[in-house]
Amino acid sequence: MMELSAEQLAIIDAPLEPMSVVACAGSGKTRTAVRRLAEIRKRLGDHRGRVALLSFSNVAVDTFRQSYQSLVQALSPGIGRDRVEIDTLDGFITSNVLRPHGHRTMGCDRTPFLIAGTEPFLRNKDLRFWVQSATEDFPVQPVDMRKVVVNLQAGAALFHYQQHNALLPINNGPAVAARLAEVGAYTHNLGRYWCYRALLGQPGVLRALVRRYPHILIDEAQDIGTLHQAILEQLIKAGAQISLIGDPNQGIYEFAGANGAFLTQYGQRPGVNGYGLTRNYRSVPEILALANKLSIRTDIAERGAPDTLHGAYFIAYKNAEREQLITAFHAAVVSAGLKTESAAVLCRGRDLADKLAGNDAPAGQGIVKVFAQATILRDRRQDYLGAFKLVAAGIVGLLADPPQGLIARITQPARYREMKPLRRLIWRFTRNPDTGLPAAGLTADTQWHPLLLVRTKALLAVLDQEFGLKVADNLGNKLAKKALPSAPLMTGGDLAAEKDARIRVDTVHQAKGESLDAVLYLATKEHVSALLAGVCSELGRIGYVAATRARNLLWLGVPSNALAELRPALLARGFQEVGVAVAVAEPA
Repeated sequence: MMELSAEQLAIIDAPLEPMSVVACAGSGKTRTAVRRLAEIRKRLGDHRGRVALLSFSNVAVDTFRQSYQSLVQALSPGIGRDRVEIDTLDGFITSNVLRPHGHRTMGCDRTPFLIAGTEPFLRNKDLRFWVQSATEDFPVQPVDMRKVVVNLQAGAALFHYQQHNALLPINNGPAVAARLAEVGAYTHNLGRYWCYRALLGQPGVLRALVRRYPHILIDEAQDIGTLHQAILEQLIKAGAQISLIGDPNQGIYEFAGANGAFLTQYGQRPGVNGYGLTRNYRSVPEILALANKLSIRTDIAERGAPDTLHGAYFIAYKNAEREQLITAFHAAVVSAGLKTESAAVLCRGRDLADKLAGNDAPAGQGIVKVFAQATILRDRRQDYLGAFKLVAAGIVGLLADPPQGLIARITQPARYREMKPLRRLIWRFTRNPDTGLPAAGLTADTQWHPLLLVRTKALLAVLDQEFGLKVADNLGNKLAKKALPSAPLMTGGDLAAEKDARIRVDTVHQAKGESLDAVLYLATKEHVSALLAGVCSELGRIGYVAATRARNLLWLGVPSNALAELRPALLARGFQEVGVAVAVAEPA
């Protein structure tokens, strides 16, 4: 196992005081954070307080949990090694504040529950957020409620609707949030809002939370938005020792106020110790040199240059030739001896990523569209869990008066073990294209839809008989075949393709936190200009995140009509231009 660096040891062995760790990309933050967690818990000895390590994605949490268990398995349980909490920040506040105590602040008589947007009660017009901007007015549809963003500014809650890359003002945010709260309903964004309100209005809960968790470490702290920051400030004021670790240059969630500023400023507070991680274990020296120029840093590469093709390159492309560009990148990855499954084409926006990946918007309308999307997730991406969650939301949307929070209870097995029989039925329906959710290769309107109708009705009959879940009226209208094409949901080429035959296409945001052998960042002129300008803008930081995912090979796709203008700056930053020999290289 690689030895810990002096910087890592300084963080792990630091006094039990708040700290701010500003780390470069690929600096071994996971390893450092897990060992710091174990060290804090060790020093607390018999103290009954728990230590929390929180992050922002379930993937990161799973990695932390596995790493921690491997680290402490040889230690005696007597030192309190199990008195730790590893979770997402949202999961932490939900389980410790919102679910047990939120009802008093929200004004409901039940445990608050997360909504998916397909719940029948959301059709009530009094529960519609209303967007009112300078150019358009429209209600937010229930399935889009997750796009309602709440930020705090000078202590006041501001409600917006996220549309593409813009935030549109909502004119009835607090009123609708309160009406939803009366029945216990919240989205992820509203959950943070009500957690902040609960800690503000129930100081006893805040004091108890700090007694239970005297030390809290936050990973990926550049992702802390305004509501998360407000909650952390409440904990700090009540006496919690908060430590942050992250890279401000990777703050790419500006719509939530997460631009890395809180992490940077936290280290300047009295009583907070500042540390750094400046050794990059991920990227080859050429890619790190580029990252250093973009971020005005002087980080050190741990790796040497391999003998195979590596480095940072740019290549011109035309929109009509993007497929050829991806093919050329694929050839370069193979020529370099890298794994195609550890390579990715990254885009700024979801629309382009879906288009290039063949993930067109699902056909159908309403709940049928939800089932169509689930079918595509299962049959094209082999994402059975994602398909299951959509099927659960669709089924609940067909019930007459489902229990509040039923979707969350079905899709969260760790918290609702009593739902296992119902969960098993929906899983069986989701997984089996022969008896459940029909296959994507069937003609959508004449084959897929009739089977969906028959099989869904059969499942609903079982749910009624075994669980007392009544079916809503007008089932035929809810499952109408409107907007379904006279063609398969997936083409024969999609169905025949090998799972790993094509390089993954995704957004930069989705790949954040990953380490990839090779990356093609498919950029517009605006994206390239922002990348070259550095990390002072969100668009520049998005480019920086894309570049620093790459271990060995980075390609930057530059529009052909902008290449002459951008070439001097690209070369000055350390990019090389892809030659014809590289673009068409044969596999070794």
